[in-house]
Amino acid sequence: MTTVPPVTVPPVTVAVTGAAGQIGYALLFRIASGQMLGPHQPVSLRLLEVEPVMGALEGVAMELYDCAFPLLASITVTSDPAVAFDGASWALLVGSAPRKAGMERRELLGTNGRIFQSQARALAAKAAPDVRVLVVGNPCNTNCLIARSNALEIPDDRWFAMMRLDHNRARQQLATAAGVGVDAVTRLAVWGNHSSTQFPDFAHVSIGGRPATDLIDRSWLEGEFIDTIQGRGAAIIRARGASSAGSAANAIIDSVRSIRTPTPGGDWTSLAVPSKGQYGVPEGLVFGFPVRSDGSCMQVVEGLSHDPFAADRIRRSIEDLTAERQEVAHLLH
Repeated sequence: MTTVPPVTVPPVTVAVTGAAGQIGYALLFRIASGQMLGPHQPVSLRLLEVEPVMGALEGVAMELYDCAFPLLASITVTSDPAVAFDGASWALLVGSAPRKAGMERRELLGTNGRIFQSQARALAAKAAPDVRVLVVGNPCNTNCLIARSNALEIPDDRWFAMMRLDHNRARQQLATAAGVGVDAVTRLAVWGNHSSTQFPDFAHVSIGGRPATDLIDRSWLEGEFIDTIQGRGAAIIRARGASSAGSAANAIIDSVRSIRTPTPGGDWTSLAVPSKGQYGVPEGLVFGFPVRSDGSCMQVVEGLSHDPFAADRIRRSIEDLTAERQEVAHLLH
C-alpha cells in the first residue's frame, strides 16, 4: 500500500504596521491562531514599528511565540518598511500618527500622508505580486488614496480602506432596535468616508427577510441611529479613555475574511475601494461602498437606488473626501 505524504502548505506572509499598538496587540494573536486566513494556513508575521517602541514589539513577539501557535511559522520585528513588506501577501497598515491636542485635521493628513507615502514605496518595491493592502490607520480613506498613488505598480483592486468597524456597529444597533440576533441583519452598507460624514444606509437593509423600515421607526433611523454610528468612536474614547482596539482588530479580521471568502448570495458588506465613478463618486476617491466578493476580488454592488435623504448624505461624504484629497494633493502621483 502506497502512503501519500501530507501536503505542506507554505506560509503566507502578513505584514502589520503599528504592531505594538493597542489594535496591533489585539490583532496579532488572532492572525497567528488562524482566525484571519483559516485553520490550515500557516503565517509568517512581519511586524513594523517606529524605533522608540521596538522593545515593546520584541515583547509582543515573545508573547506570540509563548502561545505555541501551530500555524505561526515565523516572526520578524523591524523598524524598516522594506524589511516588513518583503514578500508580503497581506499588508495591514494599522499604524498612523495620532491626532494631538490642538492639531488641525490638515496637519494630521500631512503627517500621516508622508508616513503612508514612504510605506507605499516600500510595498511597491518589496511586496509579493499578489499583495493586498488594507489601510486601517486614520484618516484611512485618504491614507489609502495617498499610498495607492505612490505604489501604482500594485493594481487598484488590491487596495482597501476599512469601513467594517462602522458596518459592524451599525449592524448591531439595527439588530438591537429590532430585537433580533445580528445574523438576521443583511444588505447593510456604510457609504463614504470613515469620518463624521459616513452614511449607514438603512433603506436597503433586510432584517429577517423584511425591510428594516417596516420594523424600526424611520425617525430613529434618520436621527439617533446615524448619529450613534457617526459618533461611536468618540463615545468609546470618552468611556474607556482610549480609542477602539478590540473591535477595530475584529473588524480587520472580518474585512480580510470578506475579501477572501465569497459573499453569500443577495448580501453585501462595507469596504472602501478606489471609485471608478460608481454612484457619482469621483473616480479615484477611496470611498465606502457596498461590495461583494467572489473569493478572489471585490466588486461594488451597482444599481441601488437612493431617495433624496440618502443621496444628500452620500453627497456630504463625497465633499468631505474631495476636500481631503485637495489637502494632500502634493503627496499624490
